[in-house]
Amino acid sequence: MKLDIQTLDAKTAGSIDLDDSVFGIEEIRADILQRMVKYQLAKRRAGTHKTLSRGEVNRTHAKLYKQKGTGQARHGSANAPIFRGGGHAHNRLPRDYTHDLPKKVRALALKHALSSKAKSGEIVVLDTIALKEAKTAALLKQLTALKLDNALVIAGPEVDANFARAVGNLGTIDVLPNAGLNVYDILRRSKLVLTPAAVEAIHARFNKAEGAAA
Repeated sequence: MKLDIQTLDAKTAGSIDLDDSVFGIEEIRADILQRMVKYQLAKRRAGTHKTLSRGEVNRTHAKLYKQKGTGQARHGSANAPIFRGGGHAHNRLPRDYTHDLPKKVRALALKHALSSKAKSGEIVVLDTIALKEAKTAALLKQLTALKLDNALVIAGPEVDANFARAVGNLGTIDVLPNAGLNVYDILRRSKLVLTPAAVEAIHARFNKAEGAAA
């Protein structure tokens, strides 16, 4: 697969070949993508939720009133779940939501995410994303000309400081280094923007993995 390389000024600056084994998968497996997204979101959960049981509520454990003779229902202490301010009957406890997903499935999910963007024509290759000045207005004008109003940018080994500062004011543009490439962020944005260095890193990543598997 061959794509044109563009500049931030919306001009053509050559072309680049994309590996069909990574960007050219025809049958996109939605089930694999769904498993990977669930895996990523589960890892992000803090799991620090906690509510108090009746034994942990800081209230008196004394009996509210005498057992009989009042005409009211029989009750024990005020920390029972049926009372306002009482403990929870089935209180929530901290837990770890992470679960395992085979490494080969994770790699395959990334291939399918990249292929889905390529298949729908939503991959843009920019020659560079370095800026001389961190000006959000100027960058927004360039991105609008490129029709990049909602995109994930994979910048290369490192993100240019001026570009990161300028794009920080745009809520629909994410920028990550090569190491940050992931399925969830690819799918949550309409366009995927890569630099030639990012494409090279993606190819090297999968070639290394296939070489190790062999």
